[in-house]
Amino acid sequence: MVKKDYYEILGVSRKASPEEIKKAYRKSALQFHPDRNRGDKGAEEKFKEASEAYEVLSDPQKRDLYDHYGHAGLQNSGFTGFSFDDLTSEIFGSFSDIFYDFFGFGMGGGSRGFRPRRGADIEQTLEIEFRDVATGIKKEIDVSRHDTCPTCNGEGARPGTSPTICPYCKGKGQVIHAQGFISIQTTCPQCRGQGKVIKDPCPECKGRKTIPVKKSISITIPPGVNHGCQLRIPGAGEKGMNGGPPGDLYIHLIVKEDDFFKRQGDDILCEIPISMVQAALGAQIEVPTLNGNHPLKIPKGTQSGDLHKIKKAGFPRLRHDHFRGDQIVRIIVKTPTNLTKKQKELLKEFEEIDQQKDDKKGVFHLFS
Repeated sequence: MVKKDYYEILGVSRKASPEEIKKAYRKSALQFHPDRNRGDKGAEEKFKEASEAYEVLSDPQKRDLYDHYGHAGLQNSGFTGFSFDDLTSEIFGSFSDIFYDFFGFGMGGGSRGFRPRRGADIEQTLEIEFRDVATGIKKEIDVSRHDTCPTCNGEGARPGTSPTICPYCKGKGQVIHAQGFISIQTTCPQCRGQGKVIKDPCPECKGRKTIPVKKSISITIPPGVNHGCQLRIPGAGEKGMNGGPPGDLYIHLIVKEDDFFKRQGDDILCEIPISMVQAALGAQIEVPTLNGNHPLKIPKGTQSGDLHKIKKAGFPRLRHDHFRGDQIVRIIVKTPTNLTKKQKELLKEFEEIDQQKDDKKGVFHLFS
């Protein structure tokens, strides 16, 4: 009997990625699973074909042999396909993880209820000051998470009592459902895979084995972080189950805005007002920076909007302490208001003198 092409069975191209193959198999397995098509021999046959095709195409070595030599290459390597007439639990064991990932149940194999499980991650928001970004800062934060119940020491049962063997699964944490040629193993609905049941729950944790607690954690925020940055604190998340590792804590940073400084990449921007006289005659002024005041020379004839740079007065680049941005100072020339009579007279005199200078230049000054 000529075997069908594995790629055609799953409906994928020969260049399909492992993810595409897995997705196609999941679709076929769900469609033709015997439990969904009881008594339908055609569906049962298609389920067998899809399972065999996936077993080959999901294995890089078997797939390479099949791509180069077809079914003959697999036979020469010792792979003879599926024999569902004398199916063994060993063959189905290789599909246990596949079915657990796809459908949430296994096909044979050990109980998953007792396997180590990693704890859940925790996310938290933290607000920091704009100026703290320049130097970095250490913070103490309170994290809410679940920890082992101190009353029952994580047993879930009232002190002086113990959990009992689950009568439904006999302590295995799994139950087996047999249907025709196939046996499906699912999580025990009574003990939820734990193999034990609690008849007298702990009064503090109500049998959950953990209680919500608040813990203070010290974290270091490096200099140069940006608004929206995320910090990962390994192992500071929820406690793992059955000896599994804890999850992680993710801190989402909110950098508060500053009334004086604005950020632009690693540079910071600010505006400094000066008088009309300072702009015309030049001056030496003090400019606030993240590290105190810094002297800045204002040249004669400065115009409103002129930019001046104070080198390396900006933010350090994240994880590159040797590099630091600049501070960009934008000059704003203030127009005087509420002038006295004397000031007005002086300004008019200034305007007349300036006009006389222009008249002496003549028309050519317009093009100078």
